[in-house]
Amino acid sequence: MREVIKTVGLTKMYNGFPALEKLTLTIGPDVCVGFIGPNGAGKTTAIKILTSLIRSTSGEAYIDGIDIQREPKRALMDVGSVVEIPEFYPFLTPIETLTYLGKLRGMGKDYLNARIKEVLDTLRLEEWTGTMIGKFSKGMKQRLAIAQALLHEPIVLILDEPTSGLDPRGMVEVREIIQELKKEKRTIFMSSHLLYEAQEVCDYVAMVDKGRLLYYDKVDNIGKLMGPRRLEMRTAKPLTEPQLNFLRGCDGVTDVELVQPMVINMRFEGSDEKRADILSSIIGEGALVVSFKASGMELEDLYMRMIGGS
Repeated sequence: MREVIKTVGLTKMYNGFPALEKLTLTIGPDVCVGFIGPNGAGKTTAIKILTSLIRSTSGEAYIDGIDIQREPKRALMDVGSVVEIPEFYPFLTPIETLTYLGKLRGMGKDYLNARIKEVLDTLRLEEWTGTMIGKFSKGMKQRLAIAQALLHEPIVLILDEPTSGLDPRGMVEVREIIQELKKEKRTIFMSSHLLYEAQEVCDYVAMVDKGRLLYYDKVDNIGKLMGPRRLEMRTAKPLTEPQLNFLRGCDGVTDVELVQPMVINMRFEGSDEKRADILSSIIGEGALVVSFKASGMELEDLYMRMIGGS
């Protein structure tokens, strides 16, 4: 597998305190990896090293096999990034800002103009191209920040908490944009402390705390690690006792709790196909099922198990 992003024993010390401690991580092509952990876990420190904003105390970091610390310009040639809260000159428009940044990158005029139109359309800023950025909301600035990161068509996108400080609408918009970018076959490495965001958007999750990597795997594999899942079933009218007993006897169901007359929580262990069989079977027993879904998040359970006490 091609190693698009790789760190080996990456460590950053501040006055004897390890902000990042021996981080070893390998990320392949065309995946979105969520880098999660509490505030102060070392997420931004790692991202600043990967984008050559700071140097590590020890260890190695590579982009597509190129050492970031020895050849930063070459390593970051095909990287786009948004690090911390984006700020722009308030008296410039998006077109003026992107033109300025594109020229700094040495992009040709015709190619640059075409890319500016493309990224502004992609980030849904086409109606604001002539508006001064000083009038933009936080969400619009965040979208413009992602636009500048995409301007030169990078193969790697590094985002530091891309929805931080946004209102709910802005968070949804940025998440939708990231979902669209995933379809373009880029490697996306994004930090976040929002577990729902990571589970919904990312293919893999890397969990850090106190500068150390605690867990790294596919999001789909978290359920296997956590064991029985929590399911919630809501019905249009209360289940009868025979229906409840039938549910308790279903293959894979380990516990059934009647929370409210028409709300049932259960513990379930098994495949999605087996879960579908349970739903089909209980409907066959005459239950009027309104919803049948996971209760809580597997990633949240894992996070609390590993980090909850810190």
